[in-house]
Amino acid sequence: MAPNDSAHSTDEAEGLAVGRRKASRYLVPFVVAGVAAGTIGLVPALADSGDPDLPKITAQELIEKIAASDTEQLSGTVKITTDLGLPALDALGGSLAGAAGGEGGAGSSADPQAQLAELASGTHTLRIAADGPDRQKISVLKDSDEYSLIRNGDEMWGYDSASNEVFHAEGNGTRRGSGEQEKRPEDLPATPKVLADEVLKASEGTTSITVGGTAKVAGRDAYKLVVKPEQKGSTVGAVTIAVDARTGTPLKFTLTPSSGGKAVVDAGFTKVDFSRPAASTFDFTPPKGAKVTEDKADETVGEKHAREEFEGGLEHFAGPQVIGEGWTSIAKIEAPGGADAKAPEKGDVPAEAQQFMDALGDKVTGKFGSGTVFSTRLVNALMTDDGTVYVGAVTKDALVKAANEDS
Repeated sequence: MAPNDSAHSTDEAEGLAVGRRKASRYLVPFVVAGVAAGTIGLVPALADSGDPDLPKITAQELIEKIAASDTEQLSGTVKITTDLGLPALDALGGSLAGAAGGEGGAGSSADPQAQLAELASGTHTLRIAADGPDRQKISVLKDSDEYSLIRNGDEMWGYDSASNEVFHAEGNGTRRGSGEQEKRPEDLPATPKVLADEVLKASEGTTSITVGGTAKVAGRDAYKLVVKPEQKGSTVGAVTIAVDARTGTPLKFTLTPSSGGKAVVDAGFTKVDFSRPAASTFDFTPPKGAKVTEDKADETVGEKHAREEFEGGLEHFAGPQVIGEGWTSIAKIEAPGGADAKAPEKGDVPAEAQQFMDALGDKVTGKFGSGTVFSTRLVNALMTDDGTVYVGAVTKDALVKAANEDS
């Protein structure tokens, strides 16, 4: 390659990396919204014909049954459907995967960070296996391909069969080059128990909790725990948790919006087995010819710069001020630069990010000045013209009221 060609290629690569970093920075509120929706609640209509006849139980007794559940070994299939009312996320997903997986193609498609955003929309089938706190496996099925994330003791493997790429990390999941805590299998919003724990923990004192009958889930008898906000202004209508009558393990979890219609996110076991999975389930050897990316301690100058730029877009979203409590809590996220900051102008935002923002945006005004509300069926965010963000599972009016009272 001629010297000029090399320089031109380098400039193109740097331009692409900058574009991806910009896209990631401006799209952070929407990624946060998608992840928040995933951790607030998942689960489908509590299906299986014929509700079982079970002994009566109070809501308090059912909550205690969940808390006392000591299930550590299980395997099964989980179906997750997420409908936040977002436009197509193909371009968004590509930008995030590029930024998280490595700028300029230096990363791996098997890196968990390049895969997690996909669970924020659409329908996905997962195979799950667990054997205590140190051995878990989650496989996301994709037509004839699949992505698997495996933790076995001190080792973590990610494998993307579509690209035949492998990501490998050792230790407790800390990314050694950056000090960043890596997502581990048990951290993923994939099981009804994790989701149930999050909702019950966040709902104390602001919620109506009742037993809503029984259901048959994945062939097992279950009670239905119904959780409803008592506060006005929440976009959450109700959460229904199907609890295994024998073990107390949450089997399904449904979140419906206050606006009505189908569930925002549906997730639950379609098959479940509480016996210990075979030890070989958690074994992994990279397939022949696979590209293996090691989670390394040393970064090149270019990798360090790309990572710092990407993380710079996330830093100011850490530690937000919380306004209100319970279901109507709103996170206030200060723009970098304080009072002198300005929201990004159209020319500064990458095309795919601008398209995404325009599809969701609704201009509003108030004592705070003016801004744009970005809406989904569950999580809404108000970005003022000075770049401050107010975000929560609340209505647009609640966001505007919070911004007015805060000004």
